[in-house]
Amino acid sequence: MRILLVEDDAVLLDGLRVGLAIHGFTVDAVACCEDARAALRATAFDAVVLDLMLPDGSGLDLLRDWRRSGDATPVLLLTARDKVGDRIAGLDGGADDYLGKPFDLDEVAARLRAIARRAAGRASPLLCWNGLTLDPGRLTAELDRNPIALSRREFAILAALMERPGVILSKEQLEERLYGWGDDIDSNAVEVHVHHLRSKIGRDLVETVRGVGYRLQAAAR
Repeated sequence: MRILLVEDDAVLLDGLRVGLAIHGFTVDAVACCEDARAALRATAFDAVVLDLMLPDGSGLDLLRDWRRSGDATPVLLLTARDKVGDRIAGLDGGADDYLGKPFDLDEVAARLRAIARRAAGRASPLLCWNGLTLDPGRLTAELDRNPIALSRREFAILAALMERPGVILSKEQLEERLYGWGDDIDSNAVEVHVHHLRSKIGRDLVETVRGVGYRLQAAAR
């Protein structure tokens, strides 16, 4: 999952960025409303972590603007303003979830997985397809109930494909899922990750649609 983090506390921002990366998220971070607006216009994110008190305005006003414009990106409000009235205003303002500071990082990660899962219309926390099972919470993978060891980016590619079985995802779409703004991307990075992934789960499970992208094998084994 690729996350936009909107937080003006530099120490907290860095801690969240590192901690969420450990949980398997790709994280881009900004510190103000203006940059958050630009980021969401330019990049497709799976979810947003949003502070309410930002140096150039209210995170709640920003959220309401997003919702009025039709942007349905899941939003987790993460703020020190944690009174009942604040929580009600945030949820009624368009937030998908609300968590007060201080917080537990594992809970933040779990809540992000939950709101993204609901947005995708999935009830199960597991991704299952054709003998493959991924657990995004534990970052574990199994093939026919046998554990397989995947790198973080191999896991991310397989998760992206399993979230939309049969849908072709382009190289550019997978790069957006795997890499943040500051990451260096080799021109053949996705191809290399797919090659390594196939060596672990079998060549036939991930199909190459020449000139278009990748998808999961349509027929059951």
